[in-house]
Order: sequence, then C-alpha cells, then structure tokens
Amino acid sequence: MRYVIGVDLGTSAVKCLLVSEGGEVVASASRPFDSMRIRSGYSEQDPEQWVQETVHCLQAVMAAAGVEASSVDGISFSGQMHGLVLLDEQQRLLRPAILWNDTRTSAECREIEATVGWEHLLAIAKNPALEGFTLPKLLWVRKHEPHLYDRAAVFLLPKDYVRFRLTGNIHAEFSDAAGTLLLDIPRREWSRELCDALAIDRGICPPLVESHACVGTLLPSIAEATGLTPSTPVFAGGADNACGAIGASVLEEDRTLCSIGTSGVILSPDRRERDVTGKLHYFNHAVPGIDYAMGVTLAAGQSLSWLRKLIAPSQSYDSLLAPIDSISPGAGGLLFTPYLSGERTPHADADIRGSFIGLDVSHSQAHMVRSVVEGITFSLCESLAILRAQGKSVDRIVSIGGGAQSETWLQIQADIFNAEMVSLRHEEGPGMGAAMLAAVGAGWFDRLDECAAVFVKWGRTFDPHPSRVEEYRQLFALYKEVYQQTESLSCRLKRFRDAERIQSV
Repeated sequence: MRYVIGVDLGTSAVKCLLVSEGGEVVASASRPFDSMRIRSGYSEQDPEQWVQETVHCLQAVMAAAGVEASSVDGISFSGQMHGLVLLDEQQRLLRPAILWNDTRTSAECREIEATVGWEHLLAIAKNPALEGFTLPKLLWVRKHEPHLYDRAAVFLLPKDYVRFRLTGNIHAEFSDAAGTLLLDIPRREWSRELCDALAIDRGICPPLVESHACVGTLLPSIAEATGLTPSTPVFAGGADNACGAIGASVLEEDRTLCSIGTSGVILSPDRRERDVTGKLHYFNHAVPGIDYAMGVTLAAGQSLSWLRKLIAPSQSYDSLLAPIDSISPGAGGLLFTPYLSGERTPHADADIRGSFIGLDVSHSQAHMVRSVVEGITFSLCESLAILRAQGKSVDRIVSIGGGAQSETWLQIQADIFNAEMVSLRHEEGPGMGAAMLAAVGAGWFDRLDECAAVFVKWGRTFDPHPSRVEEYRQLFALYKEVYQQTESLSCRLKRFRDAERIQSV
C-alpha cells in the first residue's frame, strides 16, 4: 500500500493526515499553537512554532500508522492565507508573522488605492486593497519597522515558510500568491507594475510554481525527526480555501462550497475571466485552468467559539448546539451580526463590530447560540446573494468545517441559502485537499477530478423547507439592515477601543 500526507496549517492548529491510495485516512494528528494579540486589531504568530508542531504531527502520524517510511510517496500542504513572513538574506526570520485576521493596515490600504487606483488594482490583482492581504502588511512593516524591512530579502506565506523549513527550498504557488495583492492574476506572475508603483523590489517575491509541483525533498534532519526518508517528495500545495474546495470535490462551476472554520467562506469555481467589481474575492484555484470567486465572513466559527468561551466554557460544541433544534427560526426575535473582527464580504470594514439586536430577559443560552449560528449563516448568505445577482446558479452547496458537524446547522444552511446542502461522509477539510495534490503530484492520478472520484465520499443531503425559506427570507432582510444602522456607532466607539488598547500597552 502507498500513502501520501496532507498538512493543513490552520489559524489555531496544524493537522496532518496520512492517506492511502483508496482515499482512506489511516492516521491523523493535530497540534495547537498560540496567537499573539498585543493590541486591538493585531494578530501575530511565531512561524517557528508552526514548524515545530508540524514536525511533531508528522512524527505522530507515522508512529500511529506503523507504515514503512518508503511507502510515503509525497507530502503537500494547505495553509492559512495572506500572512506575512519576512526572511533576511541568510533566510532567517525577521519578526513574527502578521496573520490574515490582523486589521492594523487601513492606512496602507488607502495608500495602495491612492497610488495604484481602484479600477487599475482590480484589473491586475482582481481584488480591492483590504487589511487582511499581504501587500498592506508589507507596506506597514516598511513604514513602522524600516530597520526590519531594509533587511528583508524575501517574503513567504505561512505554509510556504513551513515547507521551506522542511526542504530548504523557497517557493510560492498561485492559489496562495493570489491572496497577496501582488500577483497579476490573469497573467499568473508577480506584477511588475504594482511593485514599481509602490516602490517594492520584485526580488522580494518568491519563485512561483504550480500547486502539484514537486519542490524538493525532506532535509535529513527533518526526515530523522519525523520517521520519513530524506527522499520523500514534497509538493507545493495550496491556499486553505482552494484545498478545502479540492477536498470537497468543488472543482468545477457546477458546485459551490460553504466552509465554516475560524472564518467562513463561500467559494464558487469559475472558468471565465470575469470583470470583477471587488465585492467578492477572485483568486487562482489550485486546480489548473480554474479560478474562483469567494466571499468571506471574518469571524464565523470564531463567533461561536467566542460565545462558548464566554457563557459555556465547560461545554463541548455538540452539547452547546444540541438545544438549538428546539428553538424556532429567528431565535425568538434575536439577531446576531458576526463582526467581532470587522467584516470582509460584503462590507470591507475593519472598524465594524458585532451586535445582538433584540436581546431581552426571555432569551436563554439556546436562543443566543441559535442566533449566533443564524447570524454566521446570514453573513455567508450575503456572499451567495452577490453570486446569484451576477448570474451564478447556486442550487447545490457542499458544506465543510464546523458548520457541517451539526445536522441542525446544515438544515439552517439549507433553509437560509435556499439550496440543497451536501455533507461529506468523512470530512477532513483542507488537509484532504493537500493530500490529493500530493497524490496527483506523485502520479497516482492524472487530474484532480480523477482523484476526487476515489477520495471524496458523499454524506447526507439536506433540502430546504419552503416555509422556513420564507421565514428566513424576511429575517435576512432585517439582518442586512443591522450593518447600516450600526456602522456609524461602531466608528464612534472605535476611539474608546483605541484608548483602552493604548492603556494596555
């Protein structure tokens, strides 16, 4: 039997999957890591912790499976997008990584818009300047930490740094590079025009390869630490959302993905080069010849984990969600907006903050939990509404992540989205997509759709209930009003948040 390994570098943990030729997960391991939030809006991590925990995970899956190291035909990666890792000429870390959910870069976003121009930026990078992207982070370091920027020889995205530390080779691939705001997405190359306009040396951008490309083998020290062989091929991998779509067989235009992790994503593959408007993200897929449109809710699963930590820290998520099935749609007149970290789609607003609207003494914990679940789903529905307004037919959606672990939540998705929701029998998330890229890279299959036919197993289907679809249609209209009514309040409250931030430093 032959095997591949998929490594998923998430925001809160790294997970490794050892997968057989039949697509079965033979062993898995996960290791958490910490984020540093030294100020409001800041989010950083130590890249060396990513490496240490990845090595531990690889060692754990090999030990648990008890397979011969020579039977592993490849390793590939999925990773959190947009994070900035800076290395000097000796390939040493210059500072902690600035993550995708860091929102300190509003001024740099305005600088990019003023220098490049909104329409010109969309024509090249296919996305507006948003705080989460890599380019604004690079400009922030140049402005606020020039002594570090001047020493920077190359930037890497999170998974690419881990892969570099395992192989000694520096590369980026297109699906992750598309989220930097420095990639010319139609031409699939680093944009000389954007780099020149912003006075960035294009040499700081790493070499680009395809997601299934072999980029080296394991360093001897890594092989010894993990129980693998130094000859184990390592493949480039893909962005977490692209790999999540691959692992859910969302490879072509006839399927849409709903992924609810720390953030939430609606992703729709596309073979056409669209005239984008900036309302949705537009990235290169890890599937050759395919792009995708994507909407993002910044604090999706994070909203539920925040509520659990606040009101029921000793409860499991299953226990927390179990009572919501007895609560009617609308959670007894309680609406939640999941803007705990600002918002991305459709409101590119780093300052907006979340709210409960309609809270009264009759509401129980179950009402609050259902309201948060519905609010997350309403936010994702705003991305679906944009896709549909652009002429996209969305009738069948594959659901993965935390939102697919609860049948009640899957039914809520079906009713709010007014679409058939499909779950996976064994949902492994982006790590499975990474393993599939390794399988294709290793020559097991010629194409990803051939791999998906073997690896992806379908679970239950949830159809929308017409009466609940209508109830949620009315509630969705109310939900969309909350942003307009609270935007100015959040902006005016920002100075109090900033004052507390300054005092805490």
